[in-house]
Amino acid sequence: MLTADYTVHIVDDEEAVRKSLAFMLTMNGFAARIHETASAFLKFAPSIHHGVLVTDLRMPDISGIDLIRTLRDMKADMTSIVITGHGDVPMAVEAMKAGAVDFIEKPFEDTTIIDAVRRAASLLGEQPNATTNLADLRSCLDSLSDRERQVLAAVVAGHPNKVIAHDLQISPRTVEVHRANVMAKMKARSLPQLVRMAIATGLEGL
Repeated sequence: MLTADYTVHIVDDEEAVRKSLAFMLTMNGFAARIHETASAFLKFAPSIHHGVLVTDLRMPDISGIDLIRTLRDMKADMTSIVITGHGDVPMAVEAMKAGAVDFIEKPFEDTTIIDAVRRAASLLGEQPNATTNLADLRSCLDSLSDRERQVLAAVVAGHPNKVIAHDLQISPRTVEVHRANVMAKMKARSLPQLVRMAIATGLEGL
């Protein structure tokens, strides 16, 4: 029995990854369909109603981020998750700004993908970067100290801790402490969620 009325579409140039993900999701009650290339998937995309995309970041024809941007421009009825074996903060930020719901580094636990798919599915039909309560987000943002806001803006800009430390003339360890405080005050469970919050409040434009 399927868990919901949506299909998970897997786009990855590695056959083993496509098949293993599809098998795992199917065994957990999801409808899954695999696509060998982003180009092949885009030909199929206009016919999709209620879908969750799980796409690799680096692919030979079209990158995962460019694929998400194309789907967004098409106003496709889909939400997206990016998976990668070469993740870093700038890539995660770029993916979130393109509209990805999650950015997950390989290798990952099955539960990580399952939880991400469910989160992505819960957002189907919403506007990109929509938030249930912008006032609450702004209240959390207002609770940050000036230094925490600087660190948050740098993180959302895609800068790693060492660069942030150099720019703000503080130690990398102090940056880590500020990042932890920002995550706690913003009630963010992950970097992708923090980036989405910043985008919703307009902070990424600072």
